[in-house]
Amino acid sequence: MQYQQYDDTFFVYVEQNESVMETLTQFCKDHGINNGYISGIGAVKNATIGAYDIPKKEYLKETFSDNHELVSCQGNVTLLNGAPFIHIHLVLGDHHMNTKGGHLFEMDVAAVGEFVIRKLDGNATRELDSNIGLATWCVAHKEK
Repeated sequence: MQYQQYDDTFFVYVEQNESVMETLTQFCKDHGINNGYISGIGAVKNATIGAYDIPKKEYLKETFSDNHELVSCQGNVTLLNGAPFIHIHLVLGDHHMNTKGGHLFEMDVAAVGEFVIRKLDGNATRELDSNIGLATWCVAHKEK
């Protein structure tokens, strides 16, 4: 992994065969990024993505081992149990120009992984919402 910082923004290059979520999570821990915004593009493999089944309160997961273009990737960083937690949704494209998308669990870089992390000044957290079955944002102001 390589990176360059410009003010509150980090250009993070995740290198070939590195695990994206593991690398980006460690990067956030190492650089004190408790809240932020992430976007990225690249070429990836071994991507495990999912869609949440609300009634069952569980993810439907599928792993795509072949190389795919990381067509779109966006997410956020918040604190979960006191540590940075990355939540990413993405779109993958195969070599037939078909796309699939969902919640990212993990993926490895096949060729390049280019990510931009913008550090936000804050300590927004996540807590388990037992009604939904997921750790969701806990923000200070609630509309009535």
